[in-house]
Amino acid sequence: MTRPRLAVVGNPENRRVTMLLDAAARRGVPTPRVVPWREVLIAGGARFDPDELVRLDSPGEDPDVDALLRGPGDPTRIADGPRWYASLLDAVGTLRGGRRLTDAEDLSVLFDKRRCHATLANGGVPVPVSPTSGADAPAPRNWPEVRELAAAAGLRRFFVKPAHGSSAAGVVAVETAPSGRVQARSSTEVAADGVHNSLRVRRLTGEAEVGALIDALAGELLHIEAWLPKPSSRGRTADLRVVVIAGRATHAVLRTSCHPMTNLHLGGQRGDLDIARAGFDSAGYGWDRALAVAERAAARFPRTLCVGVDLLPAANWRGAAVGEVNAFGDLLPGLTGLPGRADGLDTYGAQLAAVTGWADDAAA
Repeated sequence: MTRPRLAVVGNPENRRVTMLLDAAARRGVPTPRVVPWREVLIAGGARFDPDELVRLDSPGEDPDVDALLRGPGDPTRIADGPRWYASLLDAVGTLRGGRRLTDAEDLSVLFDKRRCHATLANGGVPVPVSPTSGADAPAPRNWPEVRELAAAAGLRRFFVKPAHGSSAAGVVAVETAPSGRVQARSSTEVAADGVHNSLRVRRLTGEAEVGALIDALAGELLHIEAWLPKPSSRGRTADLRVVVIAGRATHAVLRTSCHPMTNLHLGGQRGDLDIARAGFDSAGYGWDRALAVAERAAARFPRTLCVGVDLLPAANWRGAAVGEVNAFGDLLPGLTGLPGRADGLDTYGAQLAAVTGWADDAAA
């Protein structure tokens, strides 16, 4: 079998790129050519050989690249998301040649939560209720409009998310009561110089405090979706990140947290995956059926080799919905594949094992 020639557009020192190179070395695959995002953005493009398989990786965690995408400023700030999004898509459009492992149109949907939600819903994938699903949906400009849209959709507990955000940056989990009482939790902080992301999830209470935070975020193009009840694992709420490669769920991690956001960098922890497997099976829903929901979500992006699906189990494990699909959701260090699906392989090794056959099928 011909060994694939790989190229990756990424930030060379980032562990996403170095872990891919390590996986290639372990498999005896020729070292992928690394094309830095910084060079793409400064030079206005890059060119690839016709037989190169081109992987796009995250442009994050590099302050210089961040400044090129959305302008200078503190990298922790939550601002200029629409500019970042447009700049990223423009940069992807300057790449010439090669055969893509990450489709440009898929990427444009995956990094727009409103469009992604609509794409999933239109494909019959179970998703939380949302009054802002779709590119043509109303875009709330302030807290009163957020609250009005949520109330019209029957939502008392809901998430507010910047449409082009990632890693829970700018996400606010809001709870309202018939009495008018409002509270929220978020890792977002409002400072004199703007809105910033932090690693500490804090509680906000009262209409004034919650409203001020939402108003400060409103320029980011906001998405609203139902906050679904999650199951509990040892006193902590739980959901799953499922990595789907070439259409097949290969890796899964149970994420648990004492906060609504289960992201590991916000204090979430990896839980015992057997708890999820047993929960789905004992409830009669089935573990394989849950993985199939993640695969159905990934199937909406058939020209992209790998995505990470945030799977939301029902509180009683008798169902599952998809919260988000992540273009760069495969960074799960030390996690090996599911039995019978990617035995002994991390997420990068599994992609290398699948890449040649998938690329041939995708090009057909």
